[in-house]
Parts: sequence; C-alpha cells; structure tokens
Amino acid sequence: MLGIVFSEFVDMVEASFSADMVDDILDDTGFETDGAYSTVGAYDHQELVGLVVALSKRTGISIDDLVQTFGQHLMVRFAERYRFFFEGVTDFFDFLKSVDNQIHVEVRKLYPVAELPRFVVRDINPTTVVMEYHSSRSFENLARGLIEGAADYFNQPVSISMETKKEATDQKFTEFTITTLP
Repeated sequence: MLGIVFSEFVDMVEASFSADMVDDILDDTGFETDGAYSTVGAYDHQELVGLVVALSKRTGISIDDLVQTFGQHLMVRFAERYRFFFEGVTDFFDFLKSVDNQIHVEVRKLYPVAELPRFVVRDINPTTVVMEYHSSRSFENLARGLIEGAADYFNQPVSISMETKKEATDQKFTEFTITTLP
C-alpha cells in the first residue's frame, strides 16, 4: 500500500486525537517503520490494519467507523494534493467513473509499485449508479469513505448502500449502490 495512505492516516490521527495518540498506537503495534512512512514508499497493508485496530482499542470507536472516516479524510487530502484529477470534472458520477480508467492509470505512472483496487461503475438511471469495489485487501469501508468524501467535494447529497457479492470464481467484491438526493 502506498506510503501516502499511511502518512495521511498518521496525520488524521494527530489532528483528530493528538500526537501522543499517534505515539501510543505506534508503540502498541511495534512495527519496524515506527511511523516513518515515505509518501512514495510502499508498505504492507496489514500495518495499516494494525494501526487502525490499535486506534480502535484506545478510542472505543469501531474499526469500520475509523476506516470510513479515514476514507473521507483521504478524499479531502487527495483533492488538495492532486487537483489535476479533479480539474474539469463537475459531476459526482463522472468523477466516480473516472477513478479506474483515468485516475488509477495516472497513479500507476506516478507510483509503479501501487497495488490499486479495481472499480467498475454501471449506470442504473440518471440518479443511481452501482460501483463495484474489487480488492484483495477488503478495505470496502475505506472505499465507502472515499465515495462519501467525493460526494461532499461535489456538494452532492447521496444515499449509499453496500452489499458483499461473489464472482463466479468465488472471489468476493463489494457493490455500492449510490443514489443522488435532491
């Protein structure tokens, strides 16, 4: 997983809780990196899982809620750091459709070692799309938070439902049904 994700998680914990909380969860996990994440580096996603679990234990906030909130935070930071991905895009659904075939293509150019999830978006009607999230990492709550963050960015109220599905190969994926609200 890209180092920028780890760096942003640490930044979110510090801003939302404290620098002491960052130190505490790093101590709790005992990872060799000790929180020294390079934004261009790549790290085992289990390390992020460990940090989230440690934060959940210390705060009493559920892991799913922490990961979803982190997804929202991450979208805000992506919009600030990577404005060029948002330039010329004025529609929330158009943005979602650009993630896999435009944004991830560019991310792979910048970070060739990136192992990115795959997203498939299907129009259901003018106010509803289905977005499939395919990843071996099972960070569907992070994806949900990113979707919510994108909706906020585009000032688009939405309703989101999540459902775990299985492909013919027995691989699991998550299907998000996203409906824009007036």
